[in-house]
Amino acid sequence: MTLRQDAAGQAGTEQAGAEQRAGADQHADDAARSSSGKQKLAAARNAFEHAHEDKPVHDIPRAIEAVLMVADEPLPLVTLATAVGAPVAAVRQAIDGLVADYDGDTEAGGVRRGFELREVGGGWRFYVREEYDRLVADFVTDQAPTKLSQAALETLAVIAYRQPITRGSIASIRAVNVDSVVRTLLSRGLITELFADAETGAINYGTTDLLLQQLGINSIEELPLISPLLADGTEGFDGDVR
Repeated sequence: MTLRQDAAGQAGTEQAGAEQRAGADQHADDAARSSSGKQKLAAARNAFEHAHEDKPVHDIPRAIEAVLMVADEPLPLVTLATAVGAPVAAVRQAIDGLVADYDGDTEAGGVRRGFELREVGGGWRFYVREEYDRLVADFVTDQAPTKLSQAALETLAVIAYRQPITRGSIASIRAVNVDSVVRTLLSRGLITELFADAETGAINYGTTDLLLQQLGINSIEELPLISPLLADGTEGFDGDVR
């Protein structure tokens, strides 16, 4: 072998080694970039999930207030916990704090509010304090228009003849949603919440003395018989029907 051939072979070997080293370096760089990208993606995903996990329970007391503000029925702790995305224990603690706040019992010397957060039938709901009941009733009566809608009259008749009766039973008889109508009748002072069912917590409604005054009768027993007005005398009214 000549010196020229030996030099050429050595140069070829060095070039191949350089190419192998370059390829290895490139592979390492690619792997590093891939690992970095995965780490960044994981970090971004964790940040996103953490942000969305924190959002529902960012301020539990304020979230509970917002939900209770639009509730038509007392809400159990489990329902509130589901609504605000917080543990039941945390909701219980927040409820206790809100009750103390509204009652003016906080260490900071809070002011007693004109409303209260009260547990009724296993659920929680806002109520006007007893000492302001008459004031609110008078205000609502003065502000409300005098004429009731056909839907309100029909619902009022169902309550008058079937009391005590729950909102669900009223809706079943009328075959429509009666939430807004019941609220209207409550605001007019024509019906009232009598008691909560011990098993379901559903509110039972009945008529008030104001309705008797408006009808010019002394007792609900003086209402005219309804059975002659029904197709078979009992449709929609199980049991004893006047």
